[in-house]
Amino acid sequence: MMDNCRIENLYDLNETLARPLLESVTYPWEALSGIKEFILKLGPTLPKDKYDEVSENVWVAKSAKVFPSAYLGAPCIIGEDTEVRHCAFIRGSALVGNGCVVGNSTELKNVILFNHVQVPHYNYVGDSILGTYSHMGAGSITSNVKSDKTLVTIKSSDEKIETGLKKIGAMLGDHVEVGCNSVLNPGTVIGRNSQVYPTSCVRGVLPENSIHKNDGKVVLKHSSR
Repeated sequence: MMDNCRIENLYDLNETLARPLLESVTYPWEALSGIKEFILKLGPTLPKDKYDEVSENVWVAKSAKVFPSAYLGAPCIIGEDTEVRHCAFIRGSALVGNGCVVGNSTELKNVILFNHVQVPHYNYVGDSILGTYSHMGAGSITSNVKSDKTLVTIKSSDEKIETGLKKIGAMLGDHVEVGCNSVLNPGTVIGRNSQVYPTSCVRGVLPENSIHKNDGKVVLKHSSR
């Protein structure tokens, strides 16, 4: 089951500027501690004809649309054709890809958003990595710290990995759909092409091509009927 958590089984690395960082590790959460340093090194190398450094260590693509009420904390990179809407709060250490939507009152902190990710309405995404074309419905959040403040363990039905980290949100594979008002508990990993029903409480490893129903039942897509 833990093979589902490996970088190569979750993401198309052609869809992010963070490819060198992610290729240096086996599991995505192992890259979380390196996001800030990676952005600080990458930012100055971005092509000047495509990106502006709008404030210290904040690089925004010329084709991106950032609303005046949005907050961009350093360091961060906002990719081409991305829209950062009213009152978005990017706290820092955020690498946002091309063609993304960061929406109204959405908060980002220590994240990688691959190209074409949408977090468009009242989302909190912290210490997380979201694959290309993943989408979080309105009000859905990543919980990145356990209530008892102990270290996060990644758990499947028959295996577990001790991460040694206190803060891990969610790792969403490519083309994952998270329904409105769902909570992704610390250390949640969702495989490619999977779907989470609205108002779900999700924890552990969800295999690719599966559906997490809001009663907690998980079924494969081809056997969901």
